[in-house]
Amino acid sequence: MQENKIYGINGPVVTVKGRTDLGMLETVFVGEKRLIGEVIKVDSSATTIQVYEETTSLRPGEPVVSTGLPLSVTLGPGIIGNIFDGIERPLTAMKEKFGAFIGRGADFDALNKDKKYKVTLKVNTGDYVTGGTVFAECPETPVITHRAMILPNLSGEIVEVMPDGEYTVNDVIAKLKKDNGEIVELTLTQKWPIRNPRPVSKRLPATKPLITGQRVIDSVFPIAKGGAAAIPGGFGTGKTMTQHQLAKWCDADIIIYVGCGERGNEMTQVLTEFSEIIDPKTQKPLLDRTVLIANTSNMPVAAREASIYTGITLAEYYRDMGYHTALMADSTSRWAEALREISGRLEEMPADEGFPAYLPSRLSEFYERSGYVENLNGSEGSITLIGAVSPQGSDFSEPVTQNTKRFTRCFWALDKALAYARHYPAINWNNSYSEYVGELSDWYRDNVSVDFMNYREEICSILLEENSLMEIVKLIGADVLPDEQKLIIEIARVIRVGFLQQNAFHKDDTFVPIEKQFQMMEVILYLYHRAQLVVERQIPISKITSTGVFDKLVQIKYDIPNDKLEMFDEYKKEIDIILDSILK
Repeated sequence: MQENKIYGINGPVVTVKGRTDLGMLETVFVGEKRLIGEVIKVDSSATTIQVYEETTSLRPGEPVVSTGLPLSVTLGPGIIGNIFDGIERPLTAMKEKFGAFIGRGADFDALNKDKKYKVTLKVNTGDYVTGGTVFAECPETPVITHRAMILPNLSGEIVEVMPDGEYTVNDVIAKLKKDNGEIVELTLTQKWPIRNPRPVSKRLPATKPLITGQRVIDSVFPIAKGGAAAIPGGFGTGKTMTQHQLAKWCDADIIIYVGCGERGNEMTQVLTEFSEIIDPKTQKPLLDRTVLIANTSNMPVAAREASIYTGITLAEYYRDMGYHTALMADSTSRWAEALREISGRLEEMPADEGFPAYLPSRLSEFYERSGYVENLNGSEGSITLIGAVSPQGSDFSEPVTQNTKRFTRCFWALDKALAYARHYPAINWNNSYSEYVGELSDWYRDNVSVDFMNYREEICSILLEENSLMEIVKLIGADVLPDEQKLIIEIARVIRVGFLQQNAFHKDDTFVPIEKQFQMMEVILYLYHRAQLVVERQIPISKITSTGVFDKLVQIKYDIPNDKLEMFDEYKKEIDIILDSILK
Protein backbone atom coordinates (compact mmCIF):
# COMPACT_ATOMS: atom_id res chain seq x y z
CA MET A 1 0.00 0.00 0.00
CA GLN A 2 1.25 3.48 -0.88
CA GLU A 3 2.52 5.47 2.13
CA ASN A 4 1.00 8.96 2.35
CA LYS A 5 2.78 11.67 4.32
CA ILE A 6 1.69 15.11 5.52
CA TYR A 7 3.03 17.92 3.33
CA GLY A 8 1.27 21.01 4.74
CA ILE A 9 -0.83 21.96 7.79
CA ASN A 10 -3.19 24.97 7.90
CA GLY A 11 -5.29 24.80 11.07
CA PRO A 12 -7.64 21.82 10.70
CA VAL A 13 -6.73 21.45 6.99
CA VAL A 14 -3.92 19.03 6.11
CA THR A 15 -2.52 18.40 2.61
CA VAL A 16 -0.75 15.35 1.21
CA LYS A 17 1.48 16.11 -1.81
CA GLY A 18 1.26 14.19 -5.09
CA ARG A 19 -1.12 11.52 -6.34
CA THR A 20 -2.50 9.32 -3.54
CA ASP A 21 -4.71 6.27 -3.18
CA LEU A 22 -7.18 8.20 -0.98
CA GLY A 23 -10.78 8.62 -2.13
CA MET A 24 -13.14 11.56 -1.81
CA LEU A 25 -14.97 11.72 1.60
CA GLU A 26 -12.86 8.82 2.90
CA THR A 27 -12.03 8.66 6.62
CA VAL A 28 -8.30 8.67 7.40
CA PHE A 29 -6.02 8.64 10.44
CA VAL A 30 -3.63 11.60 10.45
CA GLY A 31 -0.22 11.70 12.13
CA GLU A 32 1.44 9.58 14.79
CA LYS A 33 -1.47 10.20 17.17
CA ARG A 34 -3.95 8.90 14.57
CA LEU A 35 -6.22 11.95 14.52
CA ILE A 36 -9.52 11.37 12.71
CA GLY A 37 -9.85 13.19 9.38
CA GLU A 38 -11.90 13.19 6.19
CA VAL A 39 -10.76 13.71 2.59
CA ILE A 40 -12.50 16.80 1.17
CA LYS A 41 -10.52 17.48 -2.02
CA VAL A 42 -8.60 15.25 -4.44
CA ASP A 43 -6.61 16.15 -7.54
CA SER A 44 -3.50 14.91 -9.30
CA SER A 45 -1.15 17.24 -7.40
CA ALA A 46 -2.45 16.99 -3.81
CA THR A 47 -5.11 15.57 -1.48
CA THR A 48 -6.76 17.81 1.13
CA ILE A 49 -8.01 16.48 4.46
CA GLN A 50 -10.04 18.18 7.20
CA VAL A 51 -9.07 16.94 10.65
CA TYR A 52 -11.75 16.59 13.33
CA GLU A 53 -9.32 17.07 16.21
CA GLU A 54 -6.82 19.69 17.35
CA THR A 55 -3.78 19.68 15.00
CA THR A 56 -1.32 21.31 17.41
CA SER A 57 2.16 19.64 17.28
CA LEU A 58 1.31 17.82 14.03
CA ARG A 59 4.36 17.89 11.71
CA PRO A 60 5.04 17.43 7.97
CA GLY A 61 6.24 13.94 7.19
CA GLU A 62 3.91 12.19 9.61
CA PRO A 63 1.84 9.37 8.03
CA VAL A 64 -1.75 9.53 6.78
CA VAL A 65 -3.42 6.10 6.98
CA SER A 66 -6.40 5.16 4.79
CA THR A 67 -9.45 3.34 6.19
CA GLY A 68 -11.23 2.85 2.86
CA LEU A 69 -14.54 3.91 4.48
CA PRO A 70 -16.55 7.15 4.46
CA LEU A 71 -17.10 9.04 7.73
CA SER A 72 -19.74 6.86 9.40
CA VAL A 73 -21.55 6.44 12.70
CA THR A 74 -22.25 3.23 14.59
CA LEU A 75 -25.98 2.63 15.00
CA GLY A 76 -27.35 0.29 17.65
CA PRO A 77 -28.72 0.08 21.20
CA GLY A 78 -26.98 2.38 23.67
CA ILE A 79 -27.37 5.63 21.73
CA ILE A 80 -30.36 6.89 23.75
CA GLY A 81 -29.38 8.64 26.98
CA ASN A 82 -25.77 9.04 25.84
CA ILE A 83 -23.77 12.19 25.08
CA PHE A 84 -21.44 12.20 22.09
CA ASP A 85 -19.07 14.65 20.47
CA GLY A 86 -19.50 15.74 16.83
CA ILE A 87 -18.16 12.46 15.40
CA GLU A 88 -20.00 10.09 17.80
CA ARG A 89 -17.31 9.52 20.38
CA PRO A 90 -18.91 9.00 23.84
CA LEU A 91 -17.88 11.90 26.07
CA THR A 92 -18.65 9.96 29.26
CA ALA A 93 -16.10 7.26 28.38
CA MET A 94 -13.59 9.91 27.26
CA LYS A 95 -13.96 11.72 30.57
CA GLU A 96 -13.10 8.54 32.48
CA LYS A 97 -9.85 8.23 30.52
CA PHE A 98 -8.78 11.85 30.06
CA GLY A 99 -10.56 13.79 32.81
CA ALA A 100 -12.03 17.25 32.15
CA PHE A 101 -10.11 17.83 28.88
CA ILE A 102 -10.44 15.54 25.87
CA GLY A 103 -7.23 13.91 24.68
CA ARG A 104 -6.34 13.57 21.02
CA GLY A 105 -6.28 10.49 18.85
CA ALA A 106 -8.75 8.76 21.12
CA ASP A 107 -10.28 5.70 19.46
CA PHE A 108 -13.42 4.85 21.43
CA ASP A 109 -16.30 2.53 20.62
CA ALA A 110 -19.44 4.63 20.21
CA LEU A 111 -21.52 2.00 22.01
CA ASN A 112 -20.80 -0.02 25.15
CA LYS A 113 -19.66 -3.38 23.75
CA ASP A 114 -19.81 -5.15 27.15
CA LYS A 115 -23.40 -4.32 28.09
CA LYS A 116 -25.90 -7.13 27.44
CA TYR A 117 -29.43 -6.55 26.12
CA LYS A 118 -32.42 -8.90 26.38
CA VAL A 119 -32.96 -9.69 22.70
CA THR A 120 -36.11 -11.12 21.11
CA LEU A 121 -35.68 -12.46 17.56
CA LYS A 122 -38.42 -11.50 15.06
CA VAL A 123 -37.43 -13.75 12.14
CA ASN A 124 -37.24 -17.49 11.56
CA THR A 125 -34.92 -19.69 9.52
CA GLY A 126 -36.04 -19.67 5.88
CA ASP A 127 -37.57 -16.19 5.96
CA TYR A 128 -36.67 -13.95 3.01
CA VAL A 129 -35.91 -10.44 4.29
CA THR A 130 -35.25 -7.14 2.57
CA GLY A 131 -33.78 -3.78 3.62
CA GLY A 132 -35.46 -2.27 6.68
CA THR A 133 -36.96 -5.55 7.99
CA VAL A 134 -36.90 -5.70 11.79
CA PHE A 135 -35.13 -8.96 12.71
CA ALA A 136 -34.71 -8.41 16.47
CA GLU A 137 -35.92 -6.20 19.32
CA CYS A 138 -34.49 -5.28 22.73
CA PRO A 139 -35.38 -2.71 25.42
CA GLU A 140 -32.85 0.13 24.99
CA THR A 141 -34.27 2.24 27.84
CA PRO A 142 -37.41 1.79 29.97
CA VAL A 143 -39.38 3.77 27.36
CA ILE A 144 -37.69 2.95 24.01
CA THR A 145 -37.70 -0.45 22.34
CA HIS A 146 -34.75 -0.79 19.97
CA ARG A 147 -35.56 -2.50 16.66
CA ALA A 148 -32.56 -3.99 14.89
CA MET A 149 -33.08 -3.71 11.12
CA ILE A 150 -31.59 -5.23 7.99
CA LEU A 151 -29.37 -2.69 6.21
CA PRO A 152 -31.33 -0.86 3.46
CA ASN A 153 -29.10 -2.23 0.68
CA LEU A 154 -29.21 -5.84 1.94
CA SER A 155 -31.62 -8.71 1.21
CA GLY A 156 -31.58 -12.47 1.32
CA GLU A 157 -32.69 -15.62 3.18
CA ILE A 158 -32.26 -16.09 6.94
CA VAL A 159 -30.24 -19.30 7.32
CA GLU A 160 -29.51 -19.26 11.05
CA VAL A 161 -31.23 -17.68 14.07
CA MET A 162 -29.95 -17.66 17.64
CA PRO A 163 -32.38 -18.29 20.52
CA ASP A 164 -33.84 -15.37 22.48
CA GLY A 165 -31.52 -14.28 25.27
CA GLU A 166 -28.98 -11.72 26.40
CA TYR A 167 -26.45 -10.50 23.83
CA THR A 168 -23.96 -7.67 23.46
CA VAL A 169 -24.11 -5.28 20.50
CA ASN A 170 -21.40 -7.20 18.62
CA ASP A 171 -22.72 -10.75 19.16
CA VAL A 172 -23.97 -12.52 16.04
CA ILE A 173 -27.70 -13.21 16.53
CA ALA A 174 -28.61 -14.32 12.99
CA LYS A 175 -27.07 -15.12 9.62
CA LEU A 176 -28.35 -14.09 6.21
CA LYS A 177 -27.55 -15.66 2.85
CA LYS A 178 -27.49 -13.10 0.04
CA ASP A 179 -28.79 -13.94 -3.44
CA ASN A 180 -25.18 -14.45 -4.63
CA GLY A 181 -24.58 -17.04 -1.89
CA GLU A 182 -22.54 -14.80 0.43
CA ILE A 183 -23.24 -15.24 4.16
CA VAL A 184 -23.70 -12.05 6.20
CA GLU A 185 -23.59 -12.12 10.00
CA LEU A 186 -26.25 -9.94 11.65
CA THR A 187 -25.58 -8.12 14.94
CA LEU A 188 -27.47 -5.40 16.80
CA THR A 189 -25.29 -2.72 15.19
CA GLN A 190 -24.73 -1.29 11.74
CA LYS A 191 -22.60 1.47 10.21
CA TRP A 192 -23.95 4.30 8.08
CA PRO A 193 -22.18 7.20 6.28
CA ILE A 194 -23.36 10.45 7.86
CA ARG A 195 -23.54 12.42 4.61
CA ASN A 196 -25.83 9.89 2.89
CA PRO A 197 -29.59 10.10 3.70
CA ARG A 198 -31.09 6.74 4.66
CA PRO A 199 -33.60 5.58 2.01
CA VAL A 200 -37.37 5.47 2.61
CA SER A 201 -40.29 3.86 0.81
CA LYS A 202 -42.13 7.14 0.18
CA ARG A 203 -42.67 10.58 1.65
CA LEU A 204 -46.08 11.31 3.13
CA PRO A 205 -47.88 14.65 3.56
CA ALA A 206 -47.29 16.34 6.92
CA THR A 207 -50.81 16.56 8.35
CA LYS A 208 -50.24 16.12 12.12
CA PRO A 209 -48.90 18.92 14.32
CA LEU A 210 -45.97 18.54 16.66
CA ILE A 211 -47.66 19.46 19.95
CA THR A 212 -45.21 21.44 22.09
CA GLY A 213 -47.41 22.86 24.86
CA GLN A 214 -46.21 26.37 23.90
CA ARG A 215 -49.27 28.45 22.97
CA VAL A 216 -47.60 30.82 20.50
CA ILE A 217 -46.39 27.77 18.55
CA ASP A 218 -49.26 25.27 18.81
CA SER A 219 -52.09 27.78 18.31
CA VAL A 220 -50.58 30.57 16.22
CA PHE A 221 -47.50 29.28 14.30
CA PRO A 222 -47.78 25.47 14.35
CA ILE A 223 -45.19 23.08 12.97
CA ALA A 224 -46.10 19.70 11.48
CA LYS A 225 -44.47 16.42 12.46
CA GLY A 226 -41.89 15.98 9.73
CA GLY A 227 -41.62 19.74 9.22
CA ALA A 228 -38.69 22.12 9.42
CA ALA A 229 -38.57 25.35 11.42
CA ALA A 230 -36.05 28.12 12.00
CA ILE A 231 -35.66 30.09 15.24
CA PRO A 232 -33.61 33.18 14.36
CA GLY A 233 -32.69 35.71 17.01
CA GLY A 234 -29.88 37.91 18.24
CA PHE A 235 -27.83 37.32 21.37
CA GLY A 236 -29.97 36.99 24.49
CA THR A 237 -33.33 36.60 22.77
CA GLY A 238 -33.91 33.07 24.05
CA LYS A 239 -33.09 30.70 21.16
CA THR A 240 -31.57 28.07 23.42
CA MET A 241 -34.29 28.51 26.04
CA THR A 242 -37.00 28.06 23.39
CA GLN A 243 -35.32 24.92 22.06
CA HIS A 244 -34.99 23.57 25.61
CA GLN A 245 -38.74 24.03 26.11
CA LEU A 246 -39.50 22.29 22.82
CA ALA A 247 -37.12 19.43 23.62
CA LYS A 248 -38.67 18.97 27.09
CA TRP A 249 -42.33 19.07 26.15
CA CYS A 250 -42.92 18.27 22.45
CA ASP A 251 -44.71 14.99 21.73
CA ALA A 252 -41.94 13.45 19.64
CA ASP A 253 -40.89 9.95 20.73
CA ILE A 254 -37.16 10.73 20.66
CA ILE A 255 -35.28 14.02 21.05
CA ILE A 256 -31.85 14.57 19.50
CA TYR A 257 -30.23 17.77 20.76
CA VAL A 258 -27.17 18.98 18.82
CA GLY A 259 -25.15 21.68 20.57
CA CYS A 260 -23.21 22.96 17.58
CA GLY A 261 -20.61 25.56 18.53
CA GLU A 262 -22.53 26.73 21.59
CA ARG A 263 -21.05 27.57 24.99
CA GLY A 264 -20.13 24.64 27.22
CA ASN A 265 -22.24 25.90 30.11
CA GLU A 266 -25.37 25.68 27.92
CA MET A 267 -24.73 22.01 27.18
CA THR A 268 -24.07 21.44 30.90
CA GLN A 269 -27.44 23.03 31.63
CA VAL A 270 -29.12 20.67 29.12
CA LEU A 271 -27.47 17.65 30.73
CA THR A 272 -28.38 18.74 34.25
CA GLU A 273 -31.98 19.72 33.49
CA PHE A 274 -32.81 16.77 31.26
CA SER A 275 -31.55 14.28 33.83
CA GLU A 276 -33.78 15.85 36.52
CA ILE A 277 -36.96 16.35 34.47
CA ILE A 278 -39.65 13.66 34.61
CA ASP A 279 -41.14 13.17 31.16
CA PRO A 280 -44.91 13.91 31.36
CA LYS A 281 -45.65 11.23 28.74
CA THR A 282 -43.83 8.34 30.39
CA GLN A 283 -43.23 9.49 34.01
CA LYS A 284 -39.59 8.44 33.48
CA PRO A 285 -36.47 10.67 33.26
CA LEU A 286 -36.41 12.70 30.04
CA LEU A 287 -32.92 11.37 29.22
CA ASP A 288 -34.53 7.95 28.60
CA ARG A 289 -35.62 9.26 25.19
CA THR A 290 -32.94 11.89 24.51
CA VAL A 291 -29.59 11.87 22.68
CA LEU A 292 -27.13 14.74 23.19
CA ILE A 293 -24.43 15.67 20.71
CA ALA A 294 -22.10 18.26 22.20
CA ASN A 295 -19.66 20.12 20.00
CA THR A 296 -19.01 23.24 22.01
CA SER A 297 -17.32 26.42 20.78
CA ASN A 298 -13.91 25.40 22.12
CA MET A 299 -13.91 22.03 20.32
CA PRO A 300 -12.25 21.61 16.89
CA VAL A 301 -14.09 23.55 14.21
CA ALA A 302 -14.20 20.74 11.62
CA ALA A 303 -16.06 18.42 14.00
CA ARG A 304 -18.68 21.17 14.37
CA GLU A 305 -19.41 20.84 10.66
CA ALA A 306 -19.82 17.05 11.04
CA SER A 307 -21.99 17.20 14.20
CA ILE A 308 -25.11 18.29 12.29
CA TYR A 309 -24.84 15.27 9.96
CA THR A 310 -24.17 12.92 12.89
CA GLY A 311 -27.36 14.15 14.57
CA ILE A 312 -29.57 13.81 11.49
CA THR A 313 -28.23 10.28 10.78
CA LEU A 314 -29.14 9.16 14.31
CA ALA A 315 -32.59 10.74 13.82
CA GLU A 316 -33.06 8.85 10.53
CA TYR A 317 -32.10 5.57 12.19
CA TYR A 318 -34.82 5.88 14.85
CA ARG A 319 -37.28 7.18 12.27
CA ASP A 320 -36.71 3.96 10.31
CA MET A 321 -37.82 2.02 13.40
CA GLY A 322 -41.17 3.84 13.27
CA TYR A 323 -40.47 6.57 15.84
CA HIS A 324 -41.25 10.27 15.56
CA THR A 325 -38.00 12.13 16.21
CA ALA A 326 -37.29 15.81 16.75
CA LEU A 327 -33.83 17.25 16.14
CA MET A 328 -32.82 20.54 17.78
CA ALA A 329 -29.80 22.14 16.08
CA ASP A 330 -28.34 24.92 18.23
CA SER A 331 -27.12 26.70 16.23
CA THR A 332 -26.83 26.39 12.46
CA SER A 333 -25.04 29.77 12.33
CA ARG A 334 -22.07 28.29 14.21
CA TRP A 335 -22.14 25.38 11.77
CA ALA A 336 -22.09 27.86 8.84
CA GLU A 337 -19.18 29.67 10.48
CA ALA A 338 -17.28 26.36 10.56
CA LEU A 339 -17.97 25.99 6.82
CA ARG A 340 -16.68 29.54 6.29
CA GLU A 341 -13.49 28.92 8.26
CA ILE A 342 -12.65 25.69 6.44
CA SER A 343 -13.53 27.31 3.09
CA GLY A 344 -11.11 30.14 3.90
CA ARG A 345 -8.35 27.64 4.73
CA LEU A 346 -8.97 25.99 1.36
CA GLU A 347 -8.65 29.42 -0.32
CA GLU A 348 -12.06 29.06 -2.00
CA MET A 349 -13.75 32.08 -3.54
CA PRO A 350 -16.00 33.63 -0.85
CA ALA A 351 -19.62 34.67 -1.46
CA ASP A 352 -21.86 36.85 0.76
CA GLU A 353 -20.14 37.89 4.01
CA GLY A 354 -17.32 35.43 3.38
CA PHE A 355 -19.53 32.33 3.47
CA PRO A 356 -18.79 29.74 0.76
CA ALA A 357 -20.91 29.79 -2.39
CA TYR A 358 -22.24 26.31 -1.53
CA LEU A 359 -23.82 27.43 1.80
CA PRO A 360 -27.41 27.31 0.36
CA SER A 361 -26.96 23.78 -1.02
CA ARG A 362 -25.51 22.52 2.28
CA LEU A 363 -28.43 24.05 4.21
CA SER A 364 -30.94 22.50 1.80
CA GLU A 365 -29.25 19.07 2.11
CA PHE A 366 -29.70 19.28 5.87
CA TYR A 367 -33.29 20.56 6.07
CA GLU A 368 -34.53 18.27 3.28
CA ARG A 369 -33.65 15.24 5.41
CA SER A 370 -36.69 16.10 7.54
CA GLY A 371 -40.08 14.68 6.62
CA TYR A 372 -42.97 12.37 7.46
CA VAL A 373 -42.29 9.08 5.66
CA GLU A 374 -43.30 5.50 5.13
CA ASN A 375 -40.23 3.41 5.94
CA LEU A 376 -38.88 0.43 4.02
CA ASN A 377 -40.48 -1.89 6.60
CA GLY A 378 -43.95 -0.33 6.17
CA SER A 379 -43.94 1.63 9.45
CA GLU A 380 -44.44 5.41 9.58
CA GLY A 381 -41.93 7.77 11.16
CA SER A 382 -40.90 11.39 11.01
CA ILE A 383 -38.02 13.79 11.60
CA THR A 384 -38.90 17.33 12.66
CA LEU A 385 -35.97 19.73 12.31
CA ILE A 386 -35.80 22.87 14.44
CA GLY A 387 -32.70 24.93 13.74
CA ALA A 388 -31.64 27.99 15.71
CA VAL A 389 -30.01 30.80 13.72
CA SER A 390 -27.82 33.45 15.39
CA PRO A 391 -27.63 36.48 13.07
CA GLN A 392 -25.15 39.07 14.26
CA GLY A 393 -26.88 42.15 15.62
CA SER A 394 -30.30 40.53 14.99
CA ASP A 395 -29.86 41.25 11.28
CA PHE A 396 -32.27 38.86 9.56
CA SER A 397 -30.98 39.89 6.12
CA GLU A 398 -27.67 38.06 6.60
CA PRO A 399 -27.00 34.96 4.42
CA VAL A 400 -27.63 32.13 6.92
CA THR A 401 -31.05 33.47 7.97
CA GLN A 402 -32.14 34.28 4.42
CA ASN A 403 -31.07 30.90 3.03
CA THR A 404 -32.64 29.06 5.97
CA LYS A 405 -35.96 30.79 5.18
CA ARG A 406 -35.79 29.27 1.69
CA PHE A 407 -35.73 25.70 3.03
CA THR A 408 -37.99 25.89 6.09
CA ARG A 409 -41.74 26.49 6.17
CA CYS A 410 -41.93 27.73 9.74
CA PHE A 411 -40.20 30.92 10.90
CA TRP A 412 -40.27 31.84 14.59
CA ALA A 413 -38.56 35.24 14.68
CA LEU A 414 -37.28 36.10 18.14
CA ASP A 415 -37.45 39.77 19.12
CA LYS A 416 -34.86 41.54 21.27
CA ALA A 417 -37.40 44.07 22.60
CA LEU A 418 -39.75 41.28 23.74
CA ALA A 419 -36.91 39.35 25.37
CA TYR A 420 -35.67 42.43 27.25
CA ALA A 421 -39.26 43.08 28.39
CA ARG A 422 -39.26 39.50 29.84
CA HIS A 423 -41.88 38.34 27.33
CA TYR A 424 -41.08 34.67 26.67
CA PRO A 425 -41.13 32.92 24.30
CA ALA A 426 -39.95 36.12 22.59
CA ILE A 427 -41.48 35.12 19.24
CA ASN A 428 -42.57 38.25 17.39
CA TRP A 429 -46.08 37.61 16.05
CA ASN A 430 -45.69 40.26 13.33
CA ASN A 431 -42.50 38.81 11.77
CA SER A 432 -43.18 35.09 12.22
CA TYR A 433 -45.19 32.73 10.03
CA SER A 434 -46.09 29.09 9.51
CA GLU A 435 -46.90 27.62 6.11
CA TYR A 436 -48.23 24.42 7.72
CA VAL A 437 -51.51 26.02 8.85
CA GLY A 438 -53.43 24.86 5.77
CA GLU A 439 -52.29 21.22 6.02
CA LEU A 440 -52.97 21.06 9.76
CA SER A 441 -56.43 22.65 9.75
CA ASP A 442 -58.19 19.29 9.28
CA TRP A 443 -56.35 17.79 12.27
CA TYR A 444 -57.33 20.70 14.52
CA ARG A 445 -60.92 20.48 13.31
CA ASP A 446 -61.15 16.72 13.92
CA ASN A 447 -59.16 16.50 17.17
CA VAL A 448 -59.79 19.80 18.96
CA SER A 449 -62.75 21.79 17.59
CA VAL A 450 -64.29 22.94 14.31
CA ASP A 451 -63.82 26.51 15.60
CA PHE A 452 -60.10 26.23 16.34
CA MET A 453 -58.78 27.70 13.07
CA ASN A 454 -61.45 30.45 13.07
CA TYR A 455 -60.38 31.53 16.56
CA ARG A 456 -56.71 31.45 15.49
CA GLU A 457 -57.43 33.66 12.47
CA GLU A 458 -59.42 36.14 14.56
CA ILE A 459 -56.66 36.39 17.18
CA CYS A 460 -54.06 36.96 14.44
CA SER A 461 -56.20 39.68 12.84
CA ILE A 462 -56.65 41.44 16.23
CA LEU A 463 -52.88 41.44 16.75
CA LEU A 464 -52.35 42.75 13.23
CA GLU A 465 -54.90 45.52 13.75
CA GLU A 466 -53.31 46.44 17.07
CA ASN A 467 -49.94 46.76 15.35
CA SER A 468 -51.43 49.31 12.92
CA LEU A 469 -53.21 51.20 15.71
CA MET A 470 -50.04 51.47 17.79
CA GLU A 471 -48.44 53.48 14.97
CA ILE A 472 -51.26 56.04 15.39
CA VAL A 473 -51.01 55.92 19.19
CA LYS A 474 -47.28 56.72 19.00
CA LEU A 475 -48.06 59.85 16.99
CA ILE A 476 -51.17 61.29 18.64
CA GLY A 477 -51.85 59.21 21.76
CA ALA A 478 -54.59 56.70 22.62
CA ASP A 479 -57.15 59.21 23.90
CA VAL A 480 -58.28 60.31 20.43
CA LEU A 481 -59.13 56.76 19.31
CA PRO A 482 -62.79 55.73 19.19
CA ASP A 483 -63.92 53.13 21.75
CA GLU A 484 -64.04 50.36 19.11
CA GLN A 485 -60.30 50.77 18.52
CA LYS A 486 -59.55 51.16 22.24
CA LEU A 487 -61.27 47.78 22.72
CA ILE A 488 -58.99 46.20 20.11
CA ILE A 489 -55.91 47.53 21.92
CA GLU A 490 -57.25 46.28 25.28
CA ILE A 491 -58.14 42.77 24.02
CA ALA A 492 -54.80 42.57 22.15
CA ARG A 493 -53.05 43.20 25.49
CA VAL A 494 -54.96 40.25 26.96
CA ILE A 495 -53.87 38.09 24.00
CA ARG A 496 -50.23 39.19 24.23
CA VAL A 497 -49.77 38.95 27.99
CA GLY A 498 -52.41 36.38 28.90
CA PHE A 499 -52.07 34.01 25.95
CA LEU A 500 -48.81 34.43 24.00
CA GLN A 501 -46.59 35.06 27.01
CA GLN A 502 -45.78 31.89 28.94
CA ASN A 503 -44.00 31.10 32.22
CA ALA A 504 -41.58 28.17 31.99
CA PHE A 505 -41.26 28.03 35.78
CA HIS A 506 -44.98 27.70 36.55
CA LYS A 507 -46.25 24.13 36.93
CA ASP A 508 -49.43 24.75 34.89
CA ASP A 509 -47.99 27.23 32.38
CA THR A 510 -44.75 25.54 31.33
CA PHE A 511 -46.76 23.02 29.27
CA VAL A 512 -50.35 23.74 28.22
CA PRO A 513 -52.53 21.02 26.63
CA ILE A 514 -54.05 21.92 23.28
CA GLU A 515 -57.59 21.72 24.75
CA LYS A 516 -56.76 24.40 27.31
CA GLN A 517 -55.17 26.56 24.60
CA PHE A 518 -58.41 26.36 22.62
CA GLN A 519 -60.57 27.26 25.61
CA MET A 520 -58.29 30.19 26.47
CA MET A 521 -58.76 31.55 22.95
CA GLU A 522 -62.49 30.93 23.20
CA VAL A 523 -62.99 32.83 26.47
CA ILE A 524 -60.80 35.76 25.32
CA LEU A 525 -62.83 36.11 22.11
CA TYR A 526 -66.07 35.64 24.09
CA LEU A 527 -65.16 38.70 26.15
CA TYR A 528 -64.22 40.59 22.96
CA HIS A 529 -67.54 39.90 21.23
CA ARG A 530 -69.60 40.70 24.35
CA ALA A 531 -67.63 43.92 24.88
CA GLN A 532 -68.24 44.90 21.25
CA LEU A 533 -72.01 44.85 21.93
CA VAL A 534 -71.51 47.14 24.93
CA VAL A 535 -69.36 49.60 22.96
CA GLU A 536 -71.89 49.62 20.08
CA ARG A 537 -74.45 51.05 22.56
CA GLN A 538 -72.22 54.11 23.06
CA ILE A 539 -71.19 52.99 26.55
CA PRO A 540 -67.59 54.10 27.30
CA ILE A 541 -65.05 51.28 27.36
CA SER A 542 -63.70 52.71 30.59
CA LYS A 543 -66.75 51.23 32.34
CA ILE A 544 -65.68 47.73 31.22
CA THR A 545 -62.00 48.19 32.09
CA SER A 546 -62.87 49.51 35.55
CA THR A 547 -64.46 46.13 36.41
CA GLY A 548 -61.05 44.43 36.10
CA VAL A 549 -62.40 41.74 33.76
CA PHE A 550 -59.53 42.20 31.26
CA ASP A 551 -56.93 41.79 34.00
CA LYS A 552 -58.77 38.72 35.28
CA LEU A 553 -58.43 37.06 31.85
CA VAL A 554 -54.70 37.86 31.77
CA GLN A 555 -54.31 35.69 34.91
CA ILE A 556 -56.41 32.83 33.52
CA LYS A 557 -53.29 30.87 32.52
CA TYR A 558 -52.32 30.60 36.20
CA ASP A 559 -55.76 30.49 37.80
CA ILE A 560 -57.17 27.53 35.86
CA PRO A 561 -55.20 24.29 36.39
CA ASN A 562 -54.60 22.13 33.31
CA ASP A 563 -56.85 19.39 34.74
CA LYS A 564 -59.82 21.63 35.63
CA LEU A 565 -60.94 23.00 32.28
CA GLU A 566 -64.59 23.10 33.39
CA MET A 567 -63.67 26.34 35.22
CA PHE A 568 -63.77 28.18 31.86
CA ASP A 569 -67.58 28.03 31.96
CA GLU A 570 -67.53 29.96 35.23
CA TYR A 571 -65.45 32.69 33.60
CA LYS A 572 -67.98 33.01 30.78
CA LYS A 573 -70.81 33.32 33.31
CA GLU A 574 -68.85 35.98 35.17
CA ILE A 575 -68.28 37.93 31.92
CA ASP A 576 -72.03 37.77 31.23
CA ILE A 577 -72.90 39.03 34.74
CA ILE A 578 -70.42 41.95 34.55
CA LEU A 579 -71.39 43.11 31.04
CA ASP A 580 -75.14 42.62 31.59
CA SER A 581 -74.94 44.84 34.66
CA ILE A 582 -73.20 47.54 32.58
CA LEU A 583 -75.87 47.29 29.85
CA LYS A 584 -78.66 47.67 32.44
